[in-house]
Amino acid sequence: RLSSSRERERERERETTMALQWMILTYMVITEVAILLLVTLPSPKLLKSRVVSLISLALQPLMSIVPFAGFQLLDIYWKNEHRLECTSEICTAAERDRYEKSIYKAQRNVILC
Repeated sequence: RLSSSRERERERERETTMALQWMILTYMVITEVAILLLVTLPSPKLLKSRVVSLISLALQPLMSIVPFAGFQLLDIYWKNEHRLECTSEICTAAERDRYEKSIYKAQRNVILC
């Protein structure tokens, strides 16, 4: 009984972490769309040039993320090619859950990259 409560607690922690990651991803996409609209819509030249300079100043420190994203993509590819599958002819529920979670995590990481 104690182990099942621990498992439930771990599952809640994983769900909270996944929810937080999806929330951050949503905010990032919203920000990108807003920036895209500001830069591409017809607007005064001064406003557009200030937005572009602000974005470039913000992106310069973030360029260190690009190698990290490349590493993540390579890691995801490696895990996808060498993913563990069912060990016997019939998959147990635990193996199926682990397999599905690994696929979801890989998909999420590709989106984040």
